[in-house]
Amino acid sequence: MLYSGPMGPDKRDVERIEMLGELRGDIKVFQPLVVREISRSGATLETAYPLQLNSLHQVRLAIGDQTVVIDTRVVHSRIRDIDQDTVRYVSGVEFVDAPDRVADAIAAFLDRIRTERVTGS
Repeated sequence: MLYSGPMGPDKRDVERIEMLGELRGDIKVFQPLVVREISRSGATLETAYPLQLNSLHQVRLAIGDQTVVIDTRVVHSRIRDIDQDTVRYVSGVEFVDAPDRVADAIAAFLDRIRTERVTGS
């Protein structure tokens, strides 16, 4: 039996069940952030939104000429700055179960930064 809703007949192959109560969930959305510090094991992030202590987040980093996504856990978070229109938060995150490829990319990026700062190039 096809359901006919406000947008016309339902053409799905699998039936959807309407929730009569409330079913809660979360959605992962990439939001901009600034990396203030980074190491092989974690980073300090600045955001326009608070990060809950011990919460898990996937962070996408543009390191050099590549982009990596890494799982993180929030180890501390606090308000950094408040002005008339905005609040800025700073949070420390640890990298969790980073795949070798991602860990290697971060290590190479850090080595490149160190070398550039020493040689000035």
